[in-house]
Amino acid sequence: MIRSLPQSKPYAWGFKLYILFYFTFLFAPLVVTCVLAFNDSQFPSLPWNGFTFDWFTANQADRVGIFNDQINLRSIWTSAQTAFFVSILSTVVGTCAAFLFEQEDFRFKNSLYFLMLAPLVIPGVILGISILSSVNSLGIYIEDTFGLDFEMLRPGFWLVVMGQFAFISTFVSLVISARLKKFDRTLEEAAYNLGANRFEVIWHITLKFLKPALISSGAVAFLMSFENFNTTLFLVGSDATLPINLYLQLRDGSTPVINAISFLLIVGTSMLALINLTFSKPDKDQ
Repeated sequence: MIRSLPQSKPYAWGFKLYILFYFTFLFAPLVVTCVLAFNDSQFPSLPWNGFTFDWFTANQADRVGIFNDQINLRSIWTSAQTAFFVSILSTVVGTCAAFLFEQEDFRFKNSLYFLMLAPLVIPGVILGISILSSVNSLGIYIEDTFGLDFEMLRPGFWLVVMGQFAFISTFVSLVISARLKKFDRTLEEAAYNLGANRFEVIWHITLKFLKPALISSGAVAFLMSFENFNTTLFLVGSDATLPINLYLQLRDGSTPVINAISFLLIVGTSMLALINLTFSKPDKDQ
């Protein structure tokens, strides 16, 4: 439909109803979760029994707020540490992969590119099981053959980092590649003509151009790692990440402290998104 032409009333009403239902479906569960974080009840659900901050600050026998809940705080810290290392590794390796496939020519380039995309289409459950099986087999072989025991080859923190890195780095590579496709290679040629070496060109020109994509992909990699469940479930050790810990609490029965955690995560991710939008805007001279 041409937007400048008059619109019929059914179309106008249908458009408005679509917008209403779409955003209601999208945000209503989040709003309910945030409201229940302040519910004076022992259960993370309705009915509403009054307003309270207990699920944030309480430290009593029958209710413990998130700021005094050592188990949940430890799982949040574990998730934050995991996300930090995954985002750093994914950004570095993903950027190198983007340079490889966008600026280099070599045999079987297209085949290897599709192979790089494989972790994105493999279900996270299958990815977690395959990594666990292969790493366990390798660890048993090394221990039986050489008598060595590597902690990284057992379920735990670093195996979770490697498992998440396996597919998140691919996503980062795609984001960086999309930005790198728009790069004007004549800028590099001009820098070479002025006497710059390869490292100086990449550092002062190419990476500066990629700055918005680097910030965006790093932030998204952090969030993807922080909330990952299906792959992490098979690789986690004794220190559970937050999604795994919340799942165990919901399975065994929990209090509205999980709503308080959700509220803090929603606020935190929203702030991170605003910061990302602010600092990832490309410079006007680019």
